[in-house]
Amino acid sequence: MANLALVGTSKGLVILRYHENWKIEKVHFIGLPITMIFIDNRNDCWWCGISHNHWGQKLHRSFDSGKNWKEVPTPKFVVDYSPGQLAKLNKVWVMEAAGKSDPNGLWLGAEPGALFYSADNGDHFELVESLWNHPSRANKNQWFSTSSKYPFLHSIQVHPENENHLYVAISCAGVFESKDKGSNWSAKNNGLIAAYLPEPDVEIGHDPHLLLMAPNNPAVLWQQNHCGIFRSTNAGDQWDLVSPKEGIPNYGFPIAIDEKDPKKAWVIPAHSDEQRIPNDLKLEVYQTIDAGKHWVSKSNGLPNEFAFDLVLRHGFKKLEHTLMFGSTNGNLYVSEDEGEQWELVAQNLVKISVVKLV
Repeated sequence: MANLALVGTSKGLVILRYHENWKIEKVHFIGLPITMIFIDNRNDCWWCGISHNHWGQKLHRSFDSGKNWKEVPTPKFVVDYSPGQLAKLNKVWVMEAAGKSDPNGLWLGAEPGALFYSADNGDHFELVESLWNHPSRANKNQWFSTSSKYPFLHSIQVHPENENHLYVAISCAGVFESKDKGSNWSAKNNGLIAAYLPEPDVEIGHDPHLLLMAPNNPAVLWQQNHCGIFRSTNAGDQWDLVSPKEGIPNYGFPIAIDEKDPKKAWVIPAHSDEQRIPNDLKLEVYQTIDAGKHWVSKSNGLPNEFAFDLVLRHGFKKLEHTLMFGSTNGNLYVSEDEGEQWELVAQNLVKISVVKLV
């Protein structure tokens, strides 16, 4: 089970530790919005993205489990977002390790819709121009904003056995794959549905909310999408809609998958894009153990009335038997038995955007 949790809120980075029960141990960066958390298992480095109202996006790292933090330079754009308009870093969304064979390599996803790479453990980041210059990006009907001002890259998945092979997900554009460490990119959106467009089966113009790769079977990909839950068993060549056919909405932001069984997944649906509240005001987690053929509510201990909690894309995590999620209302819940029973850990936090388990 997990014994450490890093929770990113709109007012600081909250550290919780498990000793018979979960307790808040410390808060870092008090008063500042946390946009990204990454823990690099290769060197035990903690990374934190912070959004300053006046100073913009910042990056901090710690090599001693948060005892000391050091600010490092954020990625810089030296290209135009559109003719005559220099691109500007609005937000750091996600960071991932480039792989064991590249021990100092890091990938970083940002807004507006950019992927950066660092070869020196984050001392310097370079824009991956091959993705930035993908022909589809110039088409405003293929890369476009939703609730954010610009498209943003929020998911990075690296193949555990072939580190040159990676996927990214962009809202709104879709899923892209590279098999040569970012030199070339192909769209991987066959089977996805963009119900908000005149042509729902477009090649590019989709809104994946979160993309995950099954650790022990990298050909299996899952995503919670704006328009449903989708699963691929052939490395993204084809996506299948696996949302429940009735009873619960297919809209939501987060998804969690099992580390060992690629058929097991959990989602926390929301009523709709317009309302963004729990269906029937009941906060529910749904589980499938058969690749999405059936979904069952696993919500014992969660509020079943008058709940307005929305769980964001990076606010739900699984590690072994532990599941934890935080909501926009500042409520933090944990289950130590894969969702059979839930416990409220904290209810006086503020908006939670990111949860990480160790």
